[in-house]
Amino acid sequence: MDLKKRRKILEKKKTIHDLIKRASSSDDPLSPFDSFRRYRRNDLSLYLESGRGDRLSSSVKQYIRNLLKTNMEGFYGSGWPIQAKVKRKEMSSADAHYIFVRELRFGKAYETSTRRACMEECNQIAGFVHYRFTLEEEIPVLYVYEIQLESRVQGKGLGEFLMQLIELIASKNRMSAIVLTVLTSNAFAMSFYMTKLGYRISSISPSKANLPTFSAKYEILCKTFDSEAKFVLENDEEPTKN
Repeated sequence: MDLKKRRKILEKKKTIHDLIKRASSSDDPLSPFDSFRRYRRNDLSLYLESGRGDRLSSSVKQYIRNLLKTNMEGFYGSGWPIQAKVKRKEMSSADAHYIFVRELRFGKAYETSTRRACMEECNQIAGFVHYRFTLEEEIPVLYVYEIQLESRVQGKGLGEFLMQLIELIASKNRMSAIVLTVLTSNAFAMSFYMTKLGYRISSISPSKANLPTFSAKYEILCKTFDSEAKFVLENDEEPTKN
């Protein structure tokens, strides 16, 4: 490899590294999207706030564990205890970003979107999204680790609303794709992402990786935003050359 080509590769890697670092260091990725902080549809009155894995209170950690158990234990079955340990470790990482969905105690409109206002007028958490800015196959991506909602707020358009917000956050931080993992046994989630939101099974998903023994019970889905990400994560046509 000639020196010029090697320098170009190293510069590209540094640019991507700086991109991930800058996105990950943000305290509040929701700040550019104040209009998305409120959700008032289908008899729901909710407020969204940001969180970080290394700053979670003990009560919030317990809430996350409980909701994960309620929503996911049935899908994992006997494998849940192992998965629960993995998820407990993941949730407290400094790289973990959260969107917390809180129920408004009062019906009146907010005059401010500060954390203090939310703590004064919000009731309990009704769900959360756990996501990270990371690399997949050297592509900068926003990886959705979890989107978990209480049963009382499901089926009212909130999941689609949150995923629209995730796309805005990914775009604002110049991520090339959104990636997430779905259990194949969760038919509703598979349909939600693929049919309703237009996600595709990634070329890095176990079912497409040509493994000698395919026994994975999940698929990796993606939505790409540029030609290089599309080529790498969907194994599609050659990326457009600049």
